[in-house]
Amino acid sequence: MTADDSFGRLDDDDYPAYTMGRAAEMLGTTPSFLRALGEARLITPLRSEGGHRRYSRYQLRIAARARELVDHGTPIEAACRIIILEDQLEEAQRINAEYRRAASQHTVSI
Repeated sequence: MTADDSFGRLDDDDYPAYTMGRAAEMLGTTPSFLRALGEARLITPLRSEGGHRRYSRYQLRIAARARELVDHGTPIEAACRIIILEDQLEEAQRINAEYRRAASQHTVSI
């Protein structure tokens, strides 16, 4: 990947642009907190060629939500489970909305 290719990916929420140190700094947490989120399988950072963890903006948003829950006294394992369930609920609601749209289009065309 050339430097020009990398600049084009800066707007990509899934591009692993942040090192563990930078990610922890941005979140106001420690690298061990990020490792714990990885161990709980809430986020899976990509690895650089040298084996270093790299995080995307999307992953940082998830980690920030986990930190918010933990800061309010929720154990990290429970925080991870809550976030996973929130994500599953959001996906189910999106799918239901698509089904409703398709059903209403079908009844209108009959």
